[in-house]
Amino acid sequence: MTASAPDPADAAQLAALAEAIPELVRQLGGSTHPGTWDYEANRLRIQHRPGAGISAMYRMPAGTGFNELGVTTEKITVPGVAATQIGAGTRTPGITVSGWIHPRDPLLPDLALAADRAHVQETWGGGERLMGLKTIAYRPLRRAVLRATFTTRGPLDIQRTIFLKVGRPDAIAGLRLRHQLLAGTGIPVPAMLAPRTAGVLVLEAGRGESLSAAIRPHGGADLDPNDFIALLDALPAGVMQLEAKRAWSDSIPRYRQAAALALPHRDGELQELTGRITAHLSASDRGEQVPAHGDFYDANILLSGGSISALLDLDSLGPGYRVDDLACLLGHLAILPSLGEKYRAAPAALERFAHVFERNVDPRALWARSAAVALTLIAGSRGLGNDTWEQVAEARLLAVHDLVRRADAFA
Repeated sequence: MTASAPDPADAAQLAALAEAIPELVRQLGGSTHPGTWDYEANRLRIQHRPGAGISAMYRMPAGTGFNELGVTTEKITVPGVAATQIGAGTRTPGITVSGWIHPRDPLLPDLALAADRAHVQETWGGGERLMGLKTIAYRPLRRAVLRATFTTRGPLDIQRTIFLKVGRPDAIAGLRLRHQLLAGTGIPVPAMLAPRTAGVLVLEAGRGESLSAAIRPHGGADLDPNDFIALLDALPAGVMQLEAKRAWSDSIPRYRQAAALALPHRDGELQELTGRITAHLSASDRGEQVPAHGDFYDANILLSGGSISALLDLDSLGPGYRVDDLACLLGHLAILPSLGEKYRAAPAALERFAHVFERNVDPRALWARSAAVALTLIAGSRGLGNDTWEQVAEARLLAVHDLVRRADAFA
């Protein structure tokens, strides 16, 4: 397949974000930096939603009047958001870029409260001292996760951690329902904490370490992959009454575009890979719909003493396909080595889990969907906040190649 340039509209939107910042800062009451400030080097997060727009967070220089600025090319109709047009001409409307002072996200009205130390201390401190409040995940305009750590007052230093999941009120209501559905089933999910807030769900910390941490020493030699299948088997039938969410493999064109924006010189290669993945998906057996987690991967599975101790992130819980849950786990295991030497044992874990998973679902579907999951993770390399993200993205692309070859073997 001949290489082609990435979508020029995506590239134009990405360039428009930084170009719009000085005007947005002015509208928001801040002061523009008199010297040279490299906005691209100070981009903290980026989220690309092909067809909807690109959003990002930027660190502002001293003297601006605020620390961080959120910008987006998505259409926002909330009053009070700053907006400007980039590249408008007599015959072209240009690109509208909107901006806000973080954490006053226009579509997450409760984020500012969740990020306020005094509010978190008063509401969930319970007489303990708030030692830390950190944003550990943030998708502008969509959702955020903050970790709050408290410690007891007095001679004993006993720490307690909670997580504040922030989203749009309808999404938080759905997440609360999912936690209620699994409560009392024996599936280890974190408990919800009062009081209720429309746009925030507060959860106790799960017990144990993530699967990715557990496999570091010996590649998961002490883990039984059948336990992970049994956990999915235990999901109650009531899950089938929830709204179905799209699996990662259902949006391959969207994620190929996002990957091409990160690695524009690889666009032809990405097109060829996605063509092969799509062919495998259409020719393989997805199986029947069953209760599914929807985002079943290493960071969302905690272990203690070799046993599963917590299942996290129930946002996508609903009707789905077993092969997609198993592929989600394999796809994430496949890209772990891109994060550094500490994950050198991840390939051994991938082989151990794959050996069992291949006996439970169609292997061709399993590997094709694993490749689709790994493809979705290429664009996320840009958000790692270091100088090596391109190397990480390239390593993840190689992982996609390997997973597609595994699907080829079953064609």
